Amino acid sequence: MRTTKTARRYASALLQFAKEKEQVEAILDDMNLIHNTLEGSRELVAFLRSPVIKFDDKKEALREIFGEKVNQATLLFLDLLARKGRIRLLDQVTAAFREQYNIHAGIIEVEVQAAFEMNGEQREKLHQSLEKKTGKKVKMDLSVNPDLMGGLSVRLDDTVIDGTVRHKLEELHEQLTAASVE
Repeated sequence: MRTTKTARRYASALLQFAKEKEQVEAILDDMNLIHNTLEGSRELVAFLRSPVIKFDDKKEALREIFGEKVNQATLLFLDLLARKGRIRLLDQVTAAFREQYNIHAGIIEVEVQAAFEMNGEQREKLHQSLEKKTGKKVKMDLSVNPDLMGGLSVRLDDTVIDGTVRHKLEELHEQLTAASVE
């Protein structure tokens, strides 16, 4: 999901506040809860983005949904977003907060696709190798894609390291096709 500059500013301000109050982990948990709730409910996202619904109604709905589940600081932040007319950006703010938290904590999210199910030892070796290469704590999302035929594909931010058999075969096909044309 792309986040707007405004959403990143609100997320940054919330992270700064959380650091000052020494509540970073608690507010991260709240942002994860809100993010997951929004991801699971298109209706709630549409409700928050609707220009027809009053801000007070949106604020009340959020207090009803999250009031007992999140910190008081998070509720006040939700109130601020509603009062400033920015509650429609809540899904973007939660995503931006999580990104900024990862930077703050030195965490990098890595997506790994493997052609086969990896056992615990293989996952741990890969995890350690990625941490060594990046110099950061790695949060690894591992999925299985049998279409890869063998090997791994690793995505670090905008960089893809493709060591799959399928990719190697595609490269070989391109080389052979280019050689036959010449």
